[in-house]
Amino acid sequence: MLQVKDISFGYNEKPVIKNIHFTVEKGQNIAVIGESGCGKSTLLKLIYGLYDLDEGAISWGDKKVTGPKFNLVPGMPFIKYLAQDFDLMPYTTVAENVGKFLSNGFNALKKLRIEQLLEMVEMTEFANVQAKNLSGGQQQRVALARVLANEPEVLLLDEPFSHIDNFRKNALRRNLFAYLKTKGITCIVATHDSTDALSYADETIVLQNGVLVDKANSFSLYNNPINKYVASLFGEVNELKLSQLMPIEGPDETVLLYPNQLKVVDNGLLNAVVKQSYFKGGYYLIKAVFDRKVIFFEHDSPLQNNTVVSLMIS
Repeated sequence: MLQVKDISFGYNEKPVIKNIHFTVEKGQNIAVIGESGCGKSTLLKLIYGLYDLDEGAISWGDKKVTGPKFNLVPGMPFIKYLAQDFDLMPYTTVAENVGKFLSNGFNALKKLRIEQLLEMVEMTEFANVQAKNLSGGQQQRVALARVLANEPEVLLLDEPFSHIDNFRKNALRRNLFAYLKTKGITCIVATHDSTDALSYADETIVLQNGVLVDKANSFSLYNNPINKYVASLFGEVNELKLSQLMPIEGPDETVLLYPNQLKVVDNGLLNAVVKQSYFKGGYYLIKAVFDRKVIFFEHDSPLQNNTVVSLMIS
């Protein structure tokens, strides 16, 4: 189990991470999400041991994570951390980069391991190409393969798919997270892409201004967000009064609704003015105005601008 116990940290007097506490079970995949500057990357670096904590402690089982004050080379040997800069050797080949930390004692096994990893990240045909001649997305895939060459107990990934084309990203995510589950490798992914959280994470951690806002099963987090900030990390969100959508008795309450939770009806209580229709492939995202506030809903076809539509909860 990874235990992060009441940790705080700041690069100067201003804290970046504030009293964060959570645990991660062996083999779990955890997503860390939040707005830019919320502390996602810093949290991963602290778990790896790149910085000394101001307060608190981090441990993996009975092993304590320590920072530069205790280690000549920062970083724990049982943890691997993939930063956003890749850190590849530009004038060596893809295969040489992946095999950099593999033993030369068994060349046949080393070659097989490199081939397996390059196949997983779909870079086999580039094995003999120098890293400096690769695109940013290709370099990122090589870096992913290299960080897995010597399998870690804990893998920390900072925006691991940010440079990769969408058509390759989906397959790579499936391959990578399936591989990690098979091997029982604990993984923590700092990401701005909600797909990493919703489709592959066992649990998701939400950070805001260095504070842990929530940690929950990804399904529950999406369907029952504790506030608008959490809901907004998964896309557009509407904040409405329940009485605006349906007749109610008793106290009114504020509800958070994703665009797919609103539908056009003949006689709804909420009447909004259409302002724009955005084609999203299988549906249209409609931007509208209600009570001088922008709202969003989904529809199966574009709607004429300035048309008045009635809405209700789907």
